[in-house]
Amino acid sequence: MKLVTRSQLGWPASAAPAQATAKGVKVHYEGTAVSTKLLTDHAACIAEWKAIRASHLANKVENYSDVAYNYAACPHGYLLEGRGIGKRTGANGNQDLNRAHYAIVGLVGSSGLVTPTDAMLDAIRDGIDLLRQHGAGPEIKGHRDGYATTCPGASLYAWVQKGAPRPGGTTTPKPPAGKPSVSTSHVVAAARKDPPAAQGHTTYKAEVLLVEKALQAEGYLPADYVDGSFGTKTVSAYARWQRSPAGGGYVGKDADGIPGKASLQRLGARYGFTVTN
Repeated sequence: MKLVTRSQLGWPASAAPAQATAKGVKVHYEGTAVSTKLLTDHAACIAEWKAIRASHLANKVENYSDVAYNYAACPHGYLLEGRGIGKRTGANGNQDLNRAHYAIVGLVGSSGLVTPTDAMLDAIRDGIDLLRQHGAGPEIKGHRDGYATTCPGASLYAWVQKGAPRPGGTTTPKPPAGKPSVSTSHVVAAARKDPPAAQGHTTYKAEVLLVEKALQAEGYLPADYVDGSFGTKTVSAYARWQRSPAGGGYVGKDADGIPGKASLQRLGARYGFTVTN
């Protein structure tokens, strides 16, 4: 999965309402002209996604709290974070429909770029699988299912009706082969041993670095402290991750900066590492 996070987009945490579960995911398209420039220029995809959020925040009639979708998928196979995990969508037509399904939009439209690439379909499927790991049920539908609209367009809707298979023909998640691995027990040990140790002490440095780089990407840990030592700054950063909606929304002793497997899995799902015991 090639995930572009809110922090990488320069966005603050989403102000959208929290919602831990849904029946499944609905797939959308833009419904307007989309430039074919997106096919050859990934920067144009990022600009398009930022423009969508800006237009939603400027819509005083709908009064959006954030970009309407949980995620977007671009022609180059990137999954772009919107409201993200654990947030109610604003895209499905009304509050009842928004509560029923999360939402992913493919960056295709009604003219110009109208046909999703295989990489885009793969990214949408990445988003569906990610949301299923964090509260989404098994349903996969198009926006038009339950709401009077042509969304998500003919091509995407035909794909949805087939069960949203990956371009290779499967609906199962991609295997994690080649992904780096982090042991929960190892990073817990590091979080307990490194803070009181001498300057520069590291415990399980390679695994700690994976966690620290993810915390840096989330905006919680300055680059100066990404050093493989699970020191006090890393513990503090990890506590902020635990308290965040994406990290699990933990409180009290459950957000003390000592990693738990569930919060580590959430971080790993966003940054490409697997988690073991």
